Amino acid sequence: DIEDFRTTVRAFHDAGIEIILDVVFNHTGELDELGPTLSFRGIDNASYYCLAEDKRRYLDFTGCGNTLNIGHPRVLQMVMDSLRYWVEDMHVDGFRFDLGVSLARRDQAFSSEAAFFSCVLQDPLLAKTKLIAEPWDLGPEGYRLSGFPPRWSEWNDRFRNDVRKFWRGDGGMLGDLAFRLSGSSDVFDRSKRKPTASLNFVTAHDGFTLSDLVGYEVKRNDANKENGADGASDNFSWNCGVEGPSNDPAIVRLRERQKRNLMATLLLSLGIPMILAGDEFGRTQRGNNNAYCQDNEIGWIDWSELNRNRELLAFVQCLVRLRADHPVFRRSTFFLGDRTDEGGVKDIVWLSPEGREMTQADWTSPQNRCLGVRYAAVSEMDAKTYTRRLDPHAFLLLMNAGDKPSRFVLPDTGADRKWSCLIDTASADARSNAQFGALGVFLLDAHALALLVSKI
Repeated sequence: DIEDFRTTVRAFHDAGIEIILDVVFNHTGELDELGPTLSFRGIDNASYYCLAEDKRRYLDFTGCGNTLNIGHPRVLQMVMDSLRYWVEDMHVDGFRFDLGVSLARRDQAFSSEAAFFSCVLQDPLLAKTKLIAEPWDLGPEGYRLSGFPPRWSEWNDRFRNDVRKFWRGDGGMLGDLAFRLSGSSDVFDRSKRKPTASLNFVTAHDGFTLSDLVGYEVKRNDANKENGADGASDNFSWNCGVEGPSNDPAIVRLRERQKRNLMATLLLSLGIPMILAGDEFGRTQRGNNNAYCQDNEIGWIDWSELNRNRELLAFVQCLVRLRADHPVFRRSTFFLGDRTDEGGVKDIVWLSPEGREMTQADWTSPQNRCLGVRYAAVSEMDAKTYTRRLDPHAFLLLMNAGDKPSRFVLPDTGADRKWSCLIDTASADARSNAQFGALGVFLLDAHALALLVSKI
């Protein structure tokens, strides 16, 4: 019901929550040339779809049998009219474009100057919305991460894969992890983009939920009745020693810790974090990593899990508050490794467990699974007074993906200031108030993350 939707949007807006609509303008449900005639095929097949040279078959860049021809003026007009309707009449705040590359193909090739991009950015209504792309499709050269124009954010699957691999315990991941923590400048800076171009995620509606990511190494998609052909087979997941559900207390504790590690990495990284609905309280799809067709308990969110997993929810809420309160985790520019105006220290320093700056040998060693990151205090612009406000807190992030505890020598804070531990994922509630002197030692448990703070 239209009015119900508008009421829902108003309620979210009243709570300070924006609505981003997931839109699929890349195919219709008419499948391939053997599929049914339901809509555009019966109106103007040659205009609405990308056709092969024989004009009888469809070019399938979507995996769904056909591809809409957004390059045709009337098809583009249809898409623009739809987007404007959702903003003007339904008051949504932005869009996530499924298989976004398919919207910007010219003669089958992707172009960052495609008519679709120009129309959106020139439209006085749409240009003010939030624009998010899934930066790939199944067509030729369909993987285009970092290829979208300014103002767009893009699903960063390199963040997903590298963070999963690190916490799975893969060796040789420290360099990639450092880039993901700091906004993926290796991906976006070369195209003159900002950290907000990177939409970071560990899980999404395509793939395992967070609980399943730490509980399964093999997808369980039999219920989809596609003979196991659907859903990704390489998920970079780790079941913590047992495949599927377990009552072993040690396995359960490790899985809960891994959830905290993954959530903390996501919410403390530069870029825009995206959380899959239900992950904040441990939702499971029973190992199904492609539940698009499961309109049942597999695909539904079980809200009763909220009461059974309040510790995880409280931990995520704590991380969200930390991110909101401290601008260092929301920087609009990439770190440079330069000295800052606030205290003359480098804006970011990468540390080994011994407390020294990382060397090339440290970065490339396949045995190293520990990393420390020191963030300098930063200032941000106050939106009300248009003056810069200093957040007088330096942070130290410690990460250990190995299977043994690691001793971290803490860096000097100056003026006898101490480090206070805010988060330690080795603890069930993950919160701590322990204090440590400069050059002291912090013992970080195996498979754990800690965040320390020092007020300058």
